[in-house]
Amino acid sequence: MLEKTNVKTLDKVVVRFSGDSGDGMQLAGNIFTNISAGVGNQVSTFPDYPAEIRAPQGSLSGVSGFQVSVGSNVHTPGDQCDVLVAMNPAALKQHYKFLKPGGVILLDIDSCKEADLKKALYQTLDPVKELGITAQVVEVPITSMTKAALADSGMDNRAILKCRNIFALGLVCWLFDRPLEAADHMLHNKFAKKPAVYEANAKVLHAGYNYGENIHASVSTYRIDTEDPRPGIYTDINGNTATAWGLIMASEKSGRPLYLGSYPITPATDILHELAKRKDLGVKACQMEDEIAGICSAIGASFAGDLAATSTSGPGLALKSEAIGLAVIAELPLVVIDVQRGGPSTGLPTKTEQTDLMQALYGRNGESPVVVVAAASPTDCFTMAFEASRIAIEHMTPVILLTDAFIGNGSSAWRIPEASDYPEIKVKHVPDALRESWKPYLRDEEDLVRYWAIPGTPDLMHRLGGLEKDAKTSAISTDPVNHEKMVLTRREKVARIANDIPDVQVQGNKEADTLLIGWGGTYGHLCTAAEELNAAGRPIAFAHFRYINPLPKNALDLIRGYKRVIVAELNTGMFADYLQAKLPGVVIRRINKIQGQPFLVKEVVDGVINIMDEK
Repeated sequence: MLEKTNVKTLDKVVVRFSGDSGDGMQLAGNIFTNISAGVGNQVSTFPDYPAEIRAPQGSLSGVSGFQVSVGSNVHTPGDQCDVLVAMNPAALKQHYKFLKPGGVILLDIDSCKEADLKKALYQTLDPVKELGITAQVVEVPITSMTKAALADSGMDNRAILKCRNIFALGLVCWLFDRPLEAADHMLHNKFAKKPAVYEANAKVLHAGYNYGENIHASVSTYRIDTEDPRPGIYTDINGNTATAWGLIMASEKSGRPLYLGSYPITPATDILHELAKRKDLGVKACQMEDEIAGICSAIGASFAGDLAATSTSGPGLALKSEAIGLAVIAELPLVVIDVQRGGPSTGLPTKTEQTDLMQALYGRNGESPVVVVAAASPTDCFTMAFEASRIAIEHMTPVILLTDAFIGNGSSAWRIPEASDYPEIKVKHVPDALRESWKPYLRDEEDLVRYWAIPGTPDLMHRLGGLEKDAKTSAISTDPVNHEKMVLTRREKVARIANDIPDVQVQGNKEADTLLIGWGGTYGHLCTAAEELNAAGRPIAFAHFRYINPLPKNALDLIRGYKRVIVAELNTGMFADYLQAKLPGVVIRRINKIQGQPFLVKEVVDGVINIMDEK
């Protein structure tokens, strides 16, 4: 038995699981993440799916990855990993570049036969030497050990091979001293209806752990520091699930039933899946025949008095544009969730970008202002889904919530909040004193919000539609002066929402003369970059935006107070352009990436230093 004398104690570690898209890397990674969250670690994950539905087995294009950082002060999944699990030569070739110097590779040596190497386009029979890898490579016979563990199970060879990922998980649990009881519990829940499959995976899990205990090679193991978390119930949650739960909380706090009209689209479909499970909470989730039907059914539900939402990604947001305009002119509350992905057109369906910002701000005909907000992390998807719903109802307007594939699929450890942590959402019903004189476009003069007349309420029968209405009588009107008044009123209504959102906050060195700006799902990488820059003697302040339109009231004056302004985003500079239009006297520098991948912290750090050092 190997004594654990070569133990590294770290505040955080990064593990990357990689293999064929059918090798179960996402499952193994998710179980390891949940175990780590359960023992008090902060976690951040990055599921990296191949774009092909089912690429040829063992090919370079079919490699699927799952990277997770666990420990304390975790904001990102990490630029590089401490441990790489490679289930085949293709995974090794595609992902060894993500390994830190001195890291560990766990390689399934059984998958490195000549035919496997040829599929992965190797020129020799020694993949480690050919790639020039100098890390600790532990050649583990994962396939044969899995077969040996299940030799008397009665399962066929194909079913046995599906358990290889759980052997690898058991080995990784040994490497990081994770409790097997939690992994066993998750496997039991997943395969509750297939007891034979559960028993096989549980046996293989322990076989992988025991292999680590008895391994006859010198390999580093890891001890991860933990923090004492705030008391409460914790879970590992991904952004799409958090978004769904945020909508449910908003429904509870507003007293309005939740309706989702949607159409499946990567990477937003899990929101529909999650809400379809929640009939016990009164949720109505309808899979419609297309994107247009999805949003139009939601508009109908909103007119009927529901908290209405629709979920999509960039191509679907384009199809919904005309209907969003209908919700604008009808002044109905509506939440439109856009989980951004690589584009244009079908683009990169499984990859992340922030390239829908201009579409969210301006992608409709006519003067059609909507509120735009953005979630900063997987757990923040809950808060911003709640906020989008609150703003939509209290201000009677469509709200577009931007997330992205990185935070939608990625997960973090999350403390389930108390209901008292979130405010009541106040519905602006027609006051009794105005019942006799009420018209659909009668407004509260302070915030310009029209009243929500729920169908079935006595004396409030009315119609809404896409044609312009008279500001006083609410009848159809083509009067040019009235049209201008209504356009400016709808615009001003959205602008006044700035009075109902928090100021943007500055982190880092507030006295620095350089301000780094980000928005949406880049928060973790930019925050970590700012921390590293300040620690290295490069003073920098950091401001992250979750409210895009309208901007927080203090935003423009805050930005003007800095000598050097840098905006980092996963597009060609859309938010920078948006701010530049509002700040004509300010020079805004840019750090951009459009590769379907999130930022590396190093990319941001290097970009900031290059701008700082320019003469």
